[in-house]
Amino acid sequence: MTGVGEELLNLLDVEQLEVDLFRGIGSGGETTTRIFGGQVIAQALAAAYKTVPDRLCHSLHAYFIRPGDPSIPVIYSVDRARDGGSFTTRRVVAIQHGRQILNMSASFHIEEEGWDYQHQMPDVEGPDGLLSHAERRDDFVDQIPEKFRQEFLRPRPIEIREVAPRDFIAPEPTGDTNHVWFRMPDARGTDRKTEHVLLAYASDMYLLGSSLRPHGLTWFQGKTMTASLDHAMWFHAPIQFEDWHLYSMDAPFTGGARGFNRGSIYRQDGTLVASVAQEGLIRPLRTKPAG
Repeated sequence: MTGVGEELLNLLDVEQLEVDLFRGIGSGGETTTRIFGGQVIAQALAAAYKTVPDRLCHSLHAYFIRPGDPSIPVIYSVDRARDGGSFTTRRVVAIQHGRQILNMSASFHIEEEGWDYQHQMPDVEGPDGLLSHAERRDDFVDQIPEKFRQEFLRPRPIEIREVAPRDFIAPEPTGDTNHVWFRMPDARGTDRKTEHVLLAYASDMYLLGSSLRPHGLTWFQGKTMTASLDHAMWFHAPIQFEDWHLYSMDAPFTGGARGFNRGSIYRQDGTLVASVAQEGLIRPLRTKPAG
């Protein structure tokens, strides 16, 4: 593996410092101004996994407390809350500058047989023929404000293709439903725990943007302050992260400067592999009157 895909895998591979204490790289990922929320969740899950040798995560629930500083590492402290016959529970606290930036609870389950049922994957256009994010941005780069341009042009480790892409600068208000295909060919050959860590990282991409769609907003307009507030995720079925997955998202509510977002992640064969829920800050920025 080479390039940005390998860099992401290295980024999410936390280093053990002591028993139940780990260190993750701060810089890298989706943004240079603050640590991408999906990165902190993924590193926290990677730290928890280093204390759970024989079970897979089935759910995690995280709160973002402070923005992460990309200039320094993140320390992850894992609390072994419970080791039961069927379930294992871990609590992870992410720390920078002596303060919490995220806390997360994760539950791990032995593999068991049971009844099977799932919602069907939405009938949307497949990834073949859709433009990638990298291909689309070339037409918009001159319109992006200088302060956002470096981040806009940053190479992304995960290939993204939107089913109904919006204008990056001045989109029309539209429905809150949003469908995105994603994959990372460099993930081929990774184990199931690493697949979970990668999916946790990807689950924070585009999700909060669902709340912006009905209002004709994007991050590049400078009209809104956005931040993920919490994040919950449930893993249902095995993942092949090198292959295409559909992230089907909606935002049933915005109000009080917050937006509530949901997501379902499917393999291309229609298997539902994960569900996601998140609330985020979407605070209007007040501009000072001229003069």
